[in-house]
Amino acid sequence: MRNVYLVTFFVVVLTVSVLGLRGTKFTHPPMDVFPEWLFPGMKEGRKMHPQDASTFFADGRADRMPPPHVVPTSYGPAGQPLRNDSHLYTGKLADGTFARGFPAALKVDRAFLERGRDRFTIYCLPCHGAVGDGNGITKRYGMGATPTYHDDRLRKMAEGEIFNTITYGKGNMNPYADKLAPADRWAVIAYVRALQRAQMGTVADVPMADRAQLGLK
Repeated sequence: MRNVYLVTFFVVVLTVSVLGLRGTKFTHPPMDVFPEWLFPGMKEGRKMHPQDASTFFADGRADRMPPPHVVPTSYGPAGQPLRNDSHLYTGKLADGTFARGFPAALKVDRAFLERGRDRFTIYCLPCHGAVGDGNGITKRYGMGATPTYHDDRLRKMAEGEIFNTITYGKGNMNPYADKLAPADRWAVIAYVRALQRAQMGTVADVPMADRAQLGLK
């Protein structure tokens, strides 16, 4: 009896392996182990493509008009944004190179920096630290080395390349396109530039009108 159990176990394991349920992608439609006649309603419905015919809708078309008051989004999945402004949505120029500076569509002011600080505090600070030196709280719990923003390589990096890293991730950093809209990514970059500038500031950077208030000469 024991041998029967063992043989049954190995047959089940072999069957599961043969069916391809091992985390690999199917190159052909998977075997249908739930036939429609035996389990009605178990099959998935066919995906509709643009301009397909459909027997489900009365007009026979798969294409549907959007509901009233629908507003198109200015961004979407990382690889499929609505790109009517390459600089704003991809961080690149028309020739495919990373853009320097900020998109003309955005106004970089105090409110913009405050928005960047807010988003930075939520999504970036845990790893990169409050001042961007890479000493965030995650480092205490085994996170590998996190780059400091105050390295010359990152100081000289084009803003568009930083935008690309936020969008798609790099190394141990996950992509944040699903969490940060394009404008918020640029706001974070503006705040990062402010952090970098703060580390390089001198008395000469303070306007003369403000030096007395700060006790400077």
